[in-house]
Amino acid sequence: MGTDGSERDQPMPGVPDVGSDEADDCGCGSSCGCGGHSESGRSHRHGDGHSHSHGGQSPAVPDGGATPANVDENGNLRNVEFTAPAEGKSQDVYETAPDQRVQRPGEEDLALDTPSYEIRSQMNDIETPDSKTWFMELDEGVIDAGRCIQCGTCVASCPSDSIGIGDDGLPELVKMCTGCSMCWDFCPRGGLRYERQWKITGGDDNVSGAGDPITEFSAKVEDDWRENAQDGGLVTAVLCKLLEEGEIDGALIATESDDEPWKAESFLATTPEECIENAGSFYNQTMALGNLDLERWEHKLDVPVEEASLALVGTPCEIEGIRALQDFEWDYASQENGVRAIDYAIALMCTKNFNYEKLMGEKLEEERDIDLDNVGKMDVLDGRMMAYDHEGELIVDEDVEEFHDAALKGCDECADFTGYCADLTVGSVGSSDEYSSVIVRTEQGLDAWNLTKDDLDYHDLEDRSAIGGLQSWDKKKAFDSLQRPFDPDAPRFIDYTDHAENYGTELNPHESGH
Repeated sequence: MGTDGSERDQPMPGVPDVGSDEADDCGCGSSCGCGGHSESGRSHRHGDGHSHSHGGQSPAVPDGGATPANVDENGNLRNVEFTAPAEGKSQDVYETAPDQRVQRPGEEDLALDTPSYEIRSQMNDIETPDSKTWFMELDEGVIDAGRCIQCGTCVASCPSDSIGIGDDGLPELVKMCTGCSMCWDFCPRGGLRYERQWKITGGDDNVSGAGDPITEFSAKVEDDWRENAQDGGLVTAVLCKLLEEGEIDGALIATESDDEPWKAESFLATTPEECIENAGSFYNQTMALGNLDLERWEHKLDVPVEEASLALVGTPCEIEGIRALQDFEWDYASQENGVRAIDYAIALMCTKNFNYEKLMGEKLEEERDIDLDNVGKMDVLDGRMMAYDHEGELIVDEDVEEFHDAALKGCDECADFTGYCADLTVGSVGSSDEYSSVIVRTEQGLDAWNLTKDDLDYHDLEDRSAIGGLQSWDKKKAFDSLQRPFDPDAPRFIDYTDHAENYGTELNPHESGH
């Protein structure tokens, strides 16, 4: 600024010259709410720190004294020009209203818990890595194809807890899939080459006959409670002894639903009394490995969930699943403690299992007029389906093939009748009435047997050839049903692309809004 004062005499912008007629103006215009004039007696402070005084009463204004910039001192709206929103920009990604759920194109009435994977392609151009396999592949290749055996391995394997159990007893997606591939990899009807699992956990001779057991017996319990147990009551006896000796804190077994007679549900028994109360067999799956979240059972355990030791009783496919999960030091989220807690695995000899609604509802109730409340016990023995009333009278005795339509389709592909991956295998084949056949397969199983044997009536297995013969029949059936090569020496995991080639399932079903 010059030193001759010519410019000094000119007021600074927004600052009134002292003594001028404009000295009463605050200099900030209408935006400060003071009306642009000052009156002595009231101090007004601006956000930038300068202040001046006003007298009299100021009209009430919002926001602590600041009126909107587009309103004059009398509250009148000034002339304002509005700019129209841009078109074709990000706010126009969807043609639907912003508060409307996004659905697949053309399927406005479709109800989904999460938007279709298909929305991904509308938002970016990133291609899916070839290594990713999604729950949608498992759904396409196994669940929707009717091949699910309801073991629950996919639920236990999911690190993001994205898979739950639906009302129909089948796995379902409950939140966004991350594409980690684990549900596919560990499914015994999907990516897990289950015969390879035998070779890893079993002996050398585990592809023929009854495998490579340590020893075999026919045994039965002599206690009165055995009348309600299956065959010789061996499974219940072992669990009771393991609990009594403090070897385990609980046993994951099946119990009868409170709502539907003869429908099995998972149950954690923590006392010998609970094991005896739930003795006997049910002929439908419980999604056992989908119930390994120990937080659910925490109220029944006397130890912290991370320290629990459990026994698992299940079908051979369930034992294959838990053994595969335990082979890897991966984090299985809420199921992690449950996966690691299984220290004893007991397999039940099994050629097939059944869909509850089809077996109990259609085959027994509707076609044979059986009141399920009158059924006291069920058994599959010597190739026959048998049901007894509460007095022990036989009310159904037919060839099990008459119930084939109610069986789980995926069971036809299983060649593991005797549960190669288990510590103990228990069933009725190979022993006379009222005795159970026991195959001891591991040192852990031998420890359990040695703890229990003094409470049993037992002798050498009566008919090993019967077990070997049924195992061979089961394997032949599987060879006829499997649409992929049966190869214990091949890699443990089967790529979805290889599965699709063998089974004709759709590639990349997630991209078509599966």
